[in-house]
Amino acid sequence: MLNSIPGGHVILSIMRNVDAVDARILLALDADPQATTVALADRLGLARNTVQSRLRRLEESGRLREPSRRVDPAALGYPLLALITLSVSQRVGLATREGILRIPEVVELLVTTGEADMLARVVARDTEDLHRITNSLLEVPGVVRSNTTIVLLEVQPLSVRPLLERHAGP
Repeated sequence: MLNSIPGGHVILSIMRNVDAVDARILLALDADPQATTVALADRLGLARNTVQSRLRRLEESGRLREPSRRVDPAALGYPLLALITLSVSQRVGLATREGILRIPEVVELLVTTGEADMLARVVARDTEDLHRITNSLLEVPGVVRSNTTIVLLEVQPLSVRPLLERHAGP
């Protein structure tokens, strides 16, 4: 990761990987998102300052994502989930991505390889709303084509808990 410092110089900062202690803290936080730093420290047998500094480092490095990722879109009136692959003009990639991200129902956007250039995770109120969102995507400059798949059942929502458990060790 590159950071600039006063005077315009650029320095290289190394983002530390999550270690076993970090993984234990994250598992405890996942089990009880309302836990205070003191409660986490007591539960894990760590110093409060250790827990606090590690959580701050994880947040600042972007390794600990925002709490809004825990919200179920259905609770906001968006029960329909769809995956939309998008083919885009290669000449306007960044502007196209920015245009797509201005659509609030696009809750995730991935640049991919294969037949499509991007994969958008989209939430909608119903199929009529999904049709509106798809048309909005097609109106974004640079979007050439889309292909929509409606998710019938989310068997395993995104979860890194099993990876954290493995990483935390015994």
